[in-house]
Amino acid sequence: MRLKKANAALGLLSALFLLAHIGYNVFCYLTFYYNPVLKTVFSLPVIVLVCAHAILGMLTVFLSSDGTRLDLYPKQNLRTILKRVSAALIFPLLIVHVKNFALMQQNANAGNTPLVVLLLFAEVLFFAVVITHIATSFSAGLITLGILESREVQARIDKVVYVLGALAFLVSAYAVVKGHIIMFLLG
Repeated sequence: MRLKKANAALGLLSALFLLAHIGYNVFCYLTFYYNPVLKTVFSLPVIVLVCAHAILGMLTVFLSSDGTRLDLYPKQNLRTILKRVSAALIFPLLIVHVKNFALMQQNANAGNTPLVVLLLFAEVLFFAVVITHIATSFSAGLITLGILESREVQARIDKVVYVLGALAFLVSAYAVVKGHIIMFLLG
């Protein structure tokens, strides 16, 4: 149980730092502002926390037996399935996300517009996957930590998190797509 609690704490902390990372990057893309020091300040904690959360999450799934038979009750386990599938998709998309700007710049300079569009699509997909993972995991993390006990309150928190996640997705996708189109497709 300590492993699950530590993972839940890291997950919630990761989500908090990720929101700061998203907010900073939205600001940068909308204003075309770039500061390499601030980029590191808003990226490095997210990387460290997410890596630790991922390691503990994998250990939890592989070392504990609770909730591993997702096929028994597919409707009831939809949230868990979404959480695990989104977690698995984060890693390959994270690799593209980290290199996305340089790859887009390189392909735009080479006139490879279809690949620039594909990279843009991958970036938006990455945003959707990460926000889906957070939205499906948030209240479960609160329950694991003993902060939340009521199913009614959980349902309300879930609705708020889904709405905030959708807003974060729309704003970040808009800012990044707009910025990349201006920089790499129209420039």
